[in-house]
Amino acid sequence: MTPSTHPIFWRDPALPYVELRQVLDGREVSYAPHSHQEWSIGAILEGQSEFRCADRLHAVERGALVMMNPDVVHACNPHQDSPWAYYMMHLDKDWLASLLFACGIRRTQVWQDTLGDTLMSVQAYQAFVEVCECLIGATFSSFKKGQRLEVVLVDLFMELDANNIESSTALPVNNLYQVADYLNQYCLHDTSIDQISAEFGYSTGYLVRAFKRHFNMTPHAYRLNRRIQLGQQALKQGQAIVDVAQTVGFSDQAHFQRVFKQRVAATPDQYRRSVSS
Repeated sequence: MTPSTHPIFWRDPALPYVELRQVLDGREVSYAPHSHQEWSIGAILEGQSEFRCADRLHAVERGALVMMNPDVVHACNPHQDSPWAYYMMHLDKDWLASLLFACGIRRTQVWQDTLGDTLMSVQAYQAFVEVCECLIGATFSSFKKGQRLEVVLVDLFMELDANNIESSTALPVNNLYQVADYLNQYCLHDTSIDQISAEFGYSTGYLVRAFKRHFNMTPHAYRLNRRIQLGQQALKQGQAIVDVAQTVGFSDQAHFQRVFKQRVAATPDQYRRSVSS
């Protein structure tokens, strides 16, 4: 049987801190640069792909784990005609930070970014794939799924520490973060980039260049990405696509569909239809 080219999204109301995506035939998948609010980890199941995270480029294939910190711009796309398949998991960073603190892995309950975009570890890879299969399957209860997920994550972060990949260094504070915070808070406003630049004391050209160099996204793309994140949240609540499009600042549904698919590699309808326990 030919694997489906449509992504499968798994969610469980009893485990609201985790979302899982399964793609079995991703040869036609194409991601525009985007980011997530969650900490994300994926496993390449088949094929070869190009993984860009911030300004770093990696060639990854079956057996690799890829990791993305919250709000870091990234994109992963298959090599031409490569039979690409993968799992991708998104985890609420505050829940994850609390878990790691409770288990003695971290010294604070405040989220700290990991350092390192990829991990080649047979044991960690196998454990992650198995827990993905557990989550998406119907064999175990939500409680058992949650327990197994926690065990795998604790073991994973212990291995990251052992490989000296973890970092507790916070990103430097600068004025660009104030701009990013403004775009996050007022992403539904159509304030021109010219106006925003003037508000923060930049020329438009300088702001766009500096912002893109730091965040790997223009201010406009950053605002669109935030709108799509809000759209994902609304779709998970079962809201109608046409209503979501208007609510998150798109003048028409077709524009919303196009921008959404560029960043999620799935249509809003595909994303809304998830499997659960």
